[in-house]
Amino acid sequence: MASWTRTLAVTAGATALVVTGNVASHLLAAEPDAAPADDALTADLDAILADPRLDGGQASVVVRDAATGETLYEHDGAQRLMPASNEKLLTSAVALDVLGADHTFATIVATTGQRTGPILRGDVYLRGTGDPTLLASDYAELAAQLADDGVRVVSGRVLADDTWFDDVRLGNDWAWDDEPYYYAAPVSALTVAPDTDYDAGTVIVNVDPGAAAGDPALVTLTPDTDAVTIVNGATTGASNAVSVEREHGSDRIVVSGTVAAGGNGASEWASVEEPTDYAADVFVKALAAEGVRVTGGIGRGTTPSGATVLAEHESMPLSELLVPFLKLSNNGHAEVLIKAMGREVSGAGTWAAGLAVLRAELPEYGVDTATIANRDGSGLSRRNLIPAAELADLLVAAQDRPWFDVWYEALPIAGVSDRFVGGTLRSRMAGTPAAGNVHAKTGSLTGASSLSGYVDDADGRRLVFSIVFNDYLSGKPSDLEDRIAVRLATHTEDGAARVTSVDVPSVDLPDDVECSWVKAC
Repeated sequence: MASWTRTLAVTAGATALVVTGNVASHLLAAEPDAAPADDALTADLDAILADPRLDGGQASVVVRDAATGETLYEHDGAQRLMPASNEKLLTSAVALDVLGADHTFATIVATTGQRTGPILRGDVYLRGTGDPTLLASDYAELAAQLADDGVRVVSGRVLADDTWFDDVRLGNDWAWDDEPYYYAAPVSALTVAPDTDYDAGTVIVNVDPGAAAGDPALVTLTPDTDAVTIVNGATTGASNAVSVEREHGSDRIVVSGTVAAGGNGASEWASVEEPTDYAADVFVKALAAEGVRVTGGIGRGTTPSGATVLAEHESMPLSELLVPFLKLSNNGHAEVLIKAMGREVSGAGTWAAGLAVLRAELPEYGVDTATIANRDGSGLSRRNLIPAAELADLLVAAQDRPWFDVWYEALPIAGVSDRFVGGTLRSRMAGTPAAGNVHAKTGSLTGASSLSGYVDDADGRRLVFSIVFNDYLSGKPSDLEDRIAVRLATHTEDGAARVTSVDVPSVDLPDDVECSWVKAC
């Protein structure tokens, strides 16, 4: 946490930003009597955007009346910039329209083989349709369904069927050096999530101390799997300084550094090389735990038409998936939804087909697709481009959709510490009029930061805002986004003061990734 805070003081005569510590005080607005309220708002927001950290960078900012769509403030609103994870606003809204809030993902176990008592003669197919929420416990339930039906031996193979989507695992233009990390996990129609954050296609690498200093560290995986190879060079030492990284283009995860003797150890999330094989391995282990032996090993295959379904699992509906997706800014969920939309509309579970659906639907929100570029569903690509004005158009139009209330509540909420409520805003704007008020999507890449969503002003009028910063050379200027949001929360149509003193806390946040992508954040 930084050693200084920013204080927004609003008095009957003026609105001023007072920054304590090493940052100079700055007057935000003139006397309310000297200018209409919206002129005061313009002066205040212009002053925030005059921060020297944005010198040479770009800022696209738009504020609108949510009910009328009237523009209250605009700064380079038509400038197209990298939205980072604000791209997820587009993906989630269109997915709710195309797939529906009740959409679920089915995973089945099927066969064309024949039963002879406890022996199932023939191959068993494990077919996925993109469910990013499948846990090891869900595969255990599928295995239990076979065991409960009396199957004890599969005299054949377990064939993983991921053909609902294509076999392109990584998104357009994703940086190669992001590949080992869980926020850039490969996408498959058949995968595993290690916990209820639902980071599909990843494993948790647990590193615990040995018996004494100098002993090798003890490394285990959650869930247990042979789909990755652990190279353990970590030792027991005086402190935790553990590195976990999957080698580029490999299933080898290298663990190095030290873990504190007598301590609680450390855990890191790592992407897997091949999520389909990972799913099949977890399922076969679950079968073994249920006393079901597979004689033919694991392979790949396409489920034949007419195969008999032996077991089935249905995911939570999209309306519930929105919470981990948007609160925690889950990249994999966005890409699954893009491919699912392509499969739904054109029968092709590909990025190209899904992005075509996205762009075909966006004009229904008033979004001018001639002004934007869409390369993935999550915003991880640096070739996504969108102006703040188009994000604001979407936010205004979304209010008329039948699913809006669910979507609005799934957005991160400022200053609410519960991780599945506050999400990526849980440590921001606490103790201000924006806390519990601002519902907005964050976004972060190196040199790109964004915040777009909704805030109720001091009169109870709902405002829509979109803030996108690019090409700054400083640390992430998310505090400027917070200052804008807090100013909007105190906005009044008549310019009258509604609060006396507001602290806007400064928090240390990662510069290039979403807060939720850093598990300790």
